[in-house]
Formats: sequence, C-alpha cells, structure tokens
Amino acid sequence: MQGSPPPLPKQVTFESARALDLPEIRWSLSHMRELVPTVPVRRGDGAWLSFGKPSAADTASVESLVFSDATGRIRRFEALFDTYADEIVVLHRGQLVYERYFGALDPHLPHACFSVTKSYAGTLAACLVHEGVLDDGKLIPHYLPELRGTAWADATLRQVMDMQTGLDYREDEADERSSSSIYMRACRTRPRPVGYDGPQTSCDYLRTVRKEGAHGEVFAYKSVNTQVMAWVMARVTGRSFAQLLHEHLWAPLGCEEDGYLVVDPAGVPSASGGLYASLRDLARFGELIRREGEWNGKQLIPAPVLDDIRRGGDPAKFAKVASERLSGYSYRSQWWLSHNELGAIEARGIHGQRLYIAPGAEMVIARFGSQPVASSAFSDPIVCRRCSRWDGCCAADLLLSK
Repeated sequence: MQGSPPPLPKQVTFESARALDLPEIRWSLSHMRELVPTVPVRRGDGAWLSFGKPSAADTASVESLVFSDATGRIRRFEALFDTYADEIVVLHRGQLVYERYFGALDPHLPHACFSVTKSYAGTLAACLVHEGVLDDGKLIPHYLPELRGTAWADATLRQVMDMQTGLDYREDEADERSSSSIYMRACRTRPRPVGYDGPQTSCDYLRTVRKEGAHGEVFAYKSVNTQVMAWVMARVTGRSFAQLLHEHLWAPLGCEEDGYLVVDPAGVPSASGGLYASLRDLARFGELIRREGEWNGKQLIPAPVLDDIRRGGDPAKFAKVASERLSGYSYRSQWWLSHNELGAIEARGIHGQRLYIAPGAEMVIARFGSQPVASSAFSDPIVCRRCSRWDGCCAADLLLSK
C-alpha cells in the first residue's frame, strides 16, 4: 500500500479477500479500520502509564535464550521469525524487558486480536456476574427472548461463558462453507461474496443456530457463544461492548492508544474476534490479570473473579476434546488455563495472537502475528522439548533467576 495512490496490483481491499493472504496480511492486520467499519474503544483522558524501556542487558538476555524444540533442533528466541511474529513484548514485574516489532508494525498501531477478544469479553461478563448484575445460572432467553427456539433456549449463561454448549456449528475458518465462515460474514469480519444473501447482522445469524447434543457435558469451542454473551451484557447494562471496554478497562488502565472493534451493519461490535489493540495495551491487560485485578492502587477487577478464572473449568470436560498441544488445560470464562507449574493463563487468537500470563514467574508475554494459516496448529510449531509446548517456560526460567 505504497504510492499515491498505490498501484492496483499492490492495493489491499477487504472485499477482494486478499487481506488475509501473504504478504497482504502483514499490512492488513494493523490497518483494518482503513478497510471495514469500526467503532473506537477510547483510551480515556488521563495520562497513560508507561512501562519504561527495556535495557540493553535485558534485551540481550532474552535474545540469547536457547532451547531444544520438539524435533531436537536447537533454537533461539529468533524462532519468532518462523511463526510470522509481527511484534512481541515481555514484562517482568511490570517492567518492559523485551520489545520487538517486525513487518508493518510500530508501537502505536492497533493490531488484530482475533479471539483474544473473547478473554476481554469473558472477564467483563465474570465481573458482572460477581456484582450480581448477571446471574450465570439463568437461561439465555431470560435475557434474550429473541433466542427462544434456538440452540440457546435451554443453555445457561455459565455454559455459554465456559463454551459448554451443544451447537450445530462448526469452527473452521479455512472452509468458506463452514458455520464459522457464515457467522464471520454476518459479523463483517470476513468479506461477503457478490450477491450475498445470507444473515445481514450477527444477531440475525445467532437466531438461526440450532442445538446438537446436550449442554454442559463437554468443552466445545464455538465463537458464537461469545457473541451471545456480549449481547446479554449489552441488553442488561445498556452499554455496548465498546463502551464497556472503555469504561472498565481502557480508561482506568491508562492505555496508550485507542483500540477499535469491527462492527456489523447494525453497528454491533464483534466480541468474538473483532478487537484491535496496540501490543503494549494488550500487555497492560495481561499485567492487570497478573496483579490479580489491582492497578495503580485501585481494584479494577474483583480478586474473587480472577480466583474463579484461575481455578479453571472442569478438566474432564476439556480432556474429551483437547489436542496434544493443549493437554492438561481447561477453560473458564473465555480464558485458557494451562495448570502448569507457573499457573499460566492464556488468551489465544487465530493467525498467531497470544497473551500469556505466568504469575509464578511474575511475567507477561504479549505477541501479535500474521501467520497466513489461521489455525494455531500452524502458528505454534516451535515447541519446547522440555515441556512439550512453547508456553513461555524458557523465558520464565530466565526471569525467575533474577
């Protein structure tokens, strides 16, 4: 996208479906508001709180890390290049110890969070449950009568929050005919083909989803659950997802940059994967979680909310469908819990987005990527032989020694 105007072969447009192809994806994931309608998540009027800058010694220490991957190959931290990293930030005890930007990125540009968005939404919902604004034992139609007769007619809010619903819905971004692809076109997070006559808004699509199987028996990752949860929050509070993020997180955290959310034709933000944020501001959210909800002398998230999330969901329900890479994990309130020795908690998104919080090492890692294949099976190939997955263990060892 260089030139005045850029030559036609070099132009990136959302409608052409090239925005997520390589090399276009390296530009589009940090310029999406130039391509589709969005709503801002304002950072607030106060001064932003700085993490400082990494020292030369800290940067050198991180870049000198050596580990053996699952194939036995000796790797360094520069293995980031192999997973299409766009940027990475490492915090230790709230201080910036490593920061790198690649491709089209700089510290001020908001980047696609994709499903990391879910963890923001889940945290807000868990807070509203704790405050008594929402009751996670209520059935969804109690809040949304529009969803009577759908898959959520007999699903509780808690089952939605923990992805334990039985839905006739298939999560497969690579298949244009899959349920998730149809849903994303309704949300306008994916382009609509010429002559499109499908659901016009996310709410239109949610009304079409039917039940398959029982609720509450097994973990089943379905992005539509997050959109239902956000619809409940908006209905009860009278505040949009963008407004809730501004009021409860962006402004009180002293974020450096405005974020933004992709909106559908009805102006409804995509809570399941439509958030764009700067990497430092994503790291701020991670640091807030690591600090058990306390920030600058104020308790922004009630400690019992984070205690509940960190305990995780039912491991047995998760184990029935877990991949080898996520063995031992569970899921609670839209967060992935590792249950490892560091007590690590993760927010994960397609194309290589990750927020990794390790309280046991007082560490937060925030990473954005532009892996051209959506599945995390392709964005997480560099795994540590010692722990059988790359979950920050090597970086944690370095920081634990300080």
